[in-house]
Amino acid sequence: MREDVSSAFDRDPAATSKLELLLSSPGLHAVWWHRISAFFYVKLNWRLVGRLSSQWGRFWTGIEIHPSAKIGRRVFIDHGMGVVIGATAIVGDDVLMYHGVTLGGKTLERGVKRHPTIGNNVSLGAHAIILGDITVGDGAQIGAQAIVTKNVKPGAVVVGKF
Repeated sequence: MREDVSSAFDRDPAATSKLELLLSSPGLHAVWWHRISAFFYVKLNWRLVGRLSSQWGRFWTGIEIHPSAKIGRRVFIDHGMGVVIGATAIVGDDVLMYHGVTLGGKTLERGVKRHPTIGNNVSLGAHAIILGDITVGDGAQIGAQAIVTKNVKPGAVVVGKF
């Protein structure tokens, strides 16, 4: 938790203290809630408990993270309302995500990877939509309201529809 709070404080110029972030950051709370939900869903195989727990997290934070999604270290969701992270999504370390981001699927097929893989040190702008089993490479930047349906090379900057 200390690592998460420190990382968020470094990336949020509006934060006045780490205590403020600890107590009032829905993005941090959603990631922590996800870790608890994932423990039930993945580690204990208590699927219903994991899903119910994740729904409580969604209710309290406005951020929906499926308990089977894999979330890396020091992920910070700034202004998080409306973020949706699908079941087979993988989010790397040190990812910065703004409000309204969707990591969604493009197929209804069961038992396959349907959601994106986000590399390390990636920035996802407000209301960016990343769809399907694609990869966003390390260090890439996805602009606000971009719609991404193809792989993104490491370090690339994507705006608009890609």
